[in-house]
Amino acid sequence: MQRIKTIEQWREVLQQSKHKPCLILKFSMTCISSISALKEFKALETNLPKYLVIVQKDRDISNIIEKELKVKHESPQLLILKDEKGIWQATHYKIKQALLSEAISMYV
Repeated sequence: MQRIKTIEQWREVLQQSKHKPCLILKFSMTCISSISALKEFKALETNLPKYLVIVQKDRDISNIIEKELKVKHESPQLLILKDEKGIWQATHYKIKQALLSEAISMYV
């Protein structure tokens, strides 16, 4: 898992999604459901690249993701990114390994 800290990194991830889908978790350091989501995200076994945006530290990245993908911000929020689009999302306690695996199978 790699953290997205800069707009340039976000642009690279977005470009990469044209060739290989990826997962992005928007995480809040002060939210209990975010801690649960992070555990599920870390434990998820997948060949897809996994990225983390810490909302309190990287608010500009979070805002750009919301604007460019046209996906309302929530935290925690997990997005499947493919072809420069957010094609699936889960929020809060819906971020579970089984649901994520099912979504990857269906949409990727």
